[in-house]
Amino acid sequence: MMQEEIAFSTIGSSNSKTFHCVCANTSREIDVKEFSKHISPLGRAAQRFQCAGVNTSTHPGSCSPKRCRLTHHEPTLLHYSRGPNRRPVPLQVLVTGFRSLPLLFADTPLMQFSHFKTRHTQTRKVFVAKNQDLNMLHSARIVLSGHTTISAFSFRPSSPSIKTSSSLGFYMEQSPPLKLKQCHQPHLACQATSRDDDASLRNDEQPVHGLSEVVVGVLGGGQLGRMMCQAASQMAIKVMVLDPQENCPASSLSYHHMVGSFDESTKVEEFAKRCGVLTVEIEHVDVDTLEKLEKQGVDCQPKASTVRIIQDKYQQKVHFSQHGIPLPEFMKIDDLEGAKKVGELFGYPLMIKSRRLAYDGRGNFVAKSEEELSSAVDALGGFDRGLYAEKWAPFVKELAVIVARGRDNSISCYPVVETIHRDNICHIVKAPANVKWKTRELATEVAFNAVNSLEGAGVFAVELFLTKDGEILLNEVAPRPHNSGHHTIESCYTSQYEQHLRAVVGLPLGDPSMKTPAAIMYNILGEEEGELGFQLAHQLIKRALTIPGASVHWYDKPEMRKQRKMGHITLVGPSLNNIESNLAILVEGKRLHDKTTVAPRVGIIMGSDSDLPVMKSAAEILEMFGVPHEVRIVSAHRTPELMFSYASSAHERGIQVIIAGAGGAAHLPGMVAALTPLPVVGVPVRASTLDGLDSLLSIVQMPRGVPVATVAVNNATNAGLLAVRMLGVANDDLLSRMSQYQEDQKEGVLSKGDKLEKHGWESYLKNS
Repeated sequence: MMQEEIAFSTIGSSNSKTFHCVCANTSREIDVKEFSKHISPLGRAAQRFQCAGVNTSTHPGSCSPKRCRLTHHEPTLLHYSRGPNRRPVPLQVLVTGFRSLPLLFADTPLMQFSHFKTRHTQTRKVFVAKNQDLNMLHSARIVLSGHTTISAFSFRPSSPSIKTSSSLGFYMEQSPPLKLKQCHQPHLACQATSRDDDASLRNDEQPVHGLSEVVVGVLGGGQLGRMMCQAASQMAIKVMVLDPQENCPASSLSYHHMVGSFDESTKVEEFAKRCGVLTVEIEHVDVDTLEKLEKQGVDCQPKASTVRIIQDKYQQKVHFSQHGIPLPEFMKIDDLEGAKKVGELFGYPLMIKSRRLAYDGRGNFVAKSEEELSSAVDALGGFDRGLYAEKWAPFVKELAVIVARGRDNSISCYPVVETIHRDNICHIVKAPANVKWKTRELATEVAFNAVNSLEGAGVFAVELFLTKDGEILLNEVAPRPHNSGHHTIESCYTSQYEQHLRAVVGLPLGDPSMKTPAAIMYNILGEEEGELGFQLAHQLIKRALTIPGASVHWYDKPEMRKQRKMGHITLVGPSLNNIESNLAILVEGKRLHDKTTVAPRVGIIMGSDSDLPVMKSAAEILEMFGVPHEVRIVSAHRTPELMFSYASSAHERGIQVIIAGAGGAAHLPGMVAALTPLPVVGVPVRASTLDGLDSLLSIVQMPRGVPVATVAVNNATNAGLLAVRMLGVANDDLLSRMSQYQEDQKEGVLSKGDKLEKHGWESYLKNS
């Protein structure tokens, strides 16, 4: 083959779309089509130039190309420039089908693509560049040679599918220069791997730089994938999604959306080539393909074995029972007679469940009697689908724990929450769960042990039953972020979505503790079909936007259906009781500033109405600072049951401080302090005898372990101020008001001093 020098340049302005090629040593001008005959792989590029409407020209160029051999074993080096006054930039293309060489169609590398080293440790930088006319390249293999040692490096592009972002290639900074050698089984650099039906590929003018070169691929692009993408954007992590819906919730926020089914083998394999790590936002994926990919070295988190266990609800139960996790009794059923025998054994009501594809109320049926078994089986699609029976769990509450597991097998648990379901769909989540501390510890222990028995990194949701006997039973586990963890976006230092990304890419796990005292998540479920459903949802959102501490998350789903999850609203506040009042505003549309809907944060109690003239000073201080409060008569001696009930339940109702006034024997403050975990401020009230000293001495002499913060006799004002300061520890607004109150006191004293100094003491006393 004849050796030729090749120049490739543009004519005219930098925006010119006229290209030409020159065989310099023969002074023979050729167009792109003819050039493609000499270098067949570039023929693809030539065809793409034509499809893009780019004209070819045979005008000679002004580039000064380097020489190279157009042989079967040597690369071809071209030059490309955007205008006659711009320096050409090196361009390398494939020569034969046995080569994989870098290609560049831009004069400036736009994105650092990867870092790698040869065996001689020279660092190479690979850059990606794009042009607005072509869509050429998605993956490649480069074989590098450092002096005499060849080192192979395979990679996938950080921007693996750039629709209409066109000509994509690699520019290599090299020192010393690298020679590219023959690769007999390359993934050809110029071979296009995108498809015309990839309708949702990103078309960025500028590429995105990520915290890591690892691209996280998510199987599924629903609302969980959407919120994962939101977290990723804040972490500088690139997330791609595979979902069959072109307008799925995650499509507008993902770094790249590949349209395709996540349970279709070929699509999952193609998707995996573009990602550094695969994870899921739905467990109903093609596990066989995941296992195949793992054997090929693809990083799947959590592991395919875990997804396989969890996909099959019956196998999930078997797995956890083998690891000693407490569960409701269960049994596989293959026919109606078997189901009847299980019913006789377990009793009724009896849960009949599908082994697969059971979530959001699907796949469960409660048979209240033997006569309903046949209807249950039919409703679940018959025995061929795979069914099992579960003994009814007499639960009093449903709980959940989000558990994160890192690549180093470290495990971190979020606070226990209570989930409230409507028609078997999660409707409300309360965080933290209003249960005893020992119950929280037990629930966390069960969740920890369940996740510890599985493989792989990521976030897991563990759903639990709390029985009337105080027992914790595992219901099921999801190997992904979960509805019960939505609140963590606003309420925790690390959201479940950030935590999942941290886990799968190998970053340290974040702090899962709550940064707000309480939170409630309310699911926006479709109430009606179509436009009416959208109108009702939007009315709910409008009300939410008037409530302090409310955050709206809309999933941007194009179709409204009854009971479909369209979004959620998270409310945070000082207590669950306070938030429940706001939830009533949200759901029922009550007036925001109606005092009856504002939960009290301070309880003022006294043994008799005769104490009210003293205790009103505390109420006046709280009114001045805008602290919601309640005033009650609670006698330690005449109404002991009421005192017990009030003190033991105050924290559950959102009360954060109790001010207790008492005279004489003054047992009320101490008895209340013994019954509540809240701080108690005691106010000694002056009685008819002993000038209040009896009250003072009674309150201040509480036994060790029963603290009461006691103020001076009849000084309910200080009790109110002390309560405000206690609340101000977690409320900057109250702290600011308290600082202003102190400043006002200072100014008042200084003003009086000036007046006394100016007018003298006699005049001061006469006019005061």
